[in-house]
Amino acid sequence: MWNINNHAQFYNCIHDLIQTPSVHAMSGISQHVNVNCLEHSIFVSYISFLICRFFGLDYVAASRGGLLHDLFLYDRRQEGSHKGCHLFSHPAAALENASLLFVLTDMEKDIIVKHMWPLTTKAPKYKESFLVSCADKFCALVEMLFIYKLMNIDRKLAISG
Repeated sequence: MWNINNHAQFYNCIHDLIQTPSVHAMSGISQHVNVNCLEHSIFVSYISFLICRFFGLDYVAASRGGLLHDLFLYDRRQEGSHKGCHLFSHPAAALENASLLFVLTDMEKDIIVKHMWPLTTKAPKYKESFLVSCADKFCALVEMLFIYKLMNIDRKLAISG
């Protein structure tokens, strides 16, 4: 799972995104217990990459959409930093930010805006969108149960921009 070949192929999918200041800014945003937004997004992206590649799906779009799925760029705990309930509104904010920074495919857009399904009103259009949504929930659980830090996943997925 954590071998060098997987890591290299994964990095090739996201290298242009990971080097941008806006993506790096996610490291300053708290996500889940002792995990920042960038760490979480890289974890979701990598798990999505592995699952979609295993099933012969578009692992490039899944890894790219997975990396950008939480590009909302605000501290959700700060009063007035965003409109509405974060759980429901942050996918649209992430899509808006990602669309301003990158040229996205329809699948990548769907992955970003529907990653909170079933909380979002519309179901994912693509299998990859559904799998990234599942990976997001799996990764959040791993992070909140402190397994992320216990297994040194942050070091295993270390990406230098």
